[in-house]
Amino acid sequence: MIEIKNVTKKYGDFIAIENLSLKIEESSIYGLVGYNGAGKTTLLKTAIGMFKANNGKVLVDGENVYDNEEIRKSMFFVPDEIYFLPQANILDMSKFYKGFYPKWNDNIRKKLTEVFRLDEKEHIAKFSKGMQRQTAIILALSSKPKYLLLDELFDGLDPVIRRVVRELLIEVISETKTTVMVSTHNLRELENLCDHIGIINNKNIIYDNSIDEIGNNKFRCKVILENKSKLEDYSSINLRKLKISGKIATFIASESEEILDKKLALINPVLVEKIPLSLEEVLLEEMEVEDYDFKGLFN
Repeated sequence: MIEIKNVTKKYGDFIAIENLSLKIEESSIYGLVGYNGAGKTTLLKTAIGMFKANNGKVLVDGENVYDNEEIRKSMFFVPDEIYFLPQANILDMSKFYKGFYPKWNDNIRKKLTEVFRLDEKEHIAKFSKGMQRQTAIILALSSKPKYLLLDELFDGLDPVIRRVVRELLIEVISETKTTVMVSTHNLRELENLCDHIGIINNKNIIYDNSIDEIGNNKFRCKVILENKSKLEDYSSINLRKLKISGKIATFIASESEEILDKKLALINPVLVEKIPLSLEEVLLEEMEVEDYDFKGLFN
């Protein structure tokens, strides 16, 4: 288990993440989403022990991760900006990592190199961006880590390779107790991959929930009453973006479906329409993205 407790990380006077707490359960795939600059990469690098928190602490299996070589041997981090040794090929990088990761498996490396159709003797610097990310994934999985942290996992990967990577991660989870943390902007991939989703904004986690619960706790609603709707009719509901037009009210509710139904029943609606929000809609809603009006802009 990875436990991030009240962590603040600064770069000089700039605060990247502040008083952030998060728990990532064993044998799960945790998806981390947010804008560029929201603090995703800083959070991952602090969780892996590359950065030392200015305040708070990161515990991995109950031990502080920073400057802890034994814990680091159970963790592998694939950054957004991938680095390989100069002039190295896949075989060279395998030898490099084999000296650090005690569970390194050459059979995994050989098999995945064939799956991705990469030349293990070719200089990695000559690979495309997508091929370099595939190489990093091969090295990560070959190290057989207990904790695998992936920053912008799908960046540069075509749809076919994305599907292969998803299948690999699901297989890793099913066969081992590996815990995976994925940062990506590809929300559709996260929705079908992760057990849990965290949204980071304004230097902190603003939403943290399981995939199963996302569709059960946020609804886009349309309610029609027999008489004219009033603001006080909906005062008991945890909602946003309430709009009333005569007998019709529309809003986004943050309630379990059972509780929402009970509260709506109290106002005797003629019609209720409830649609669960998608992961992308949850992200936009939690981050309070504005709806811009561009009409007439280019006239």
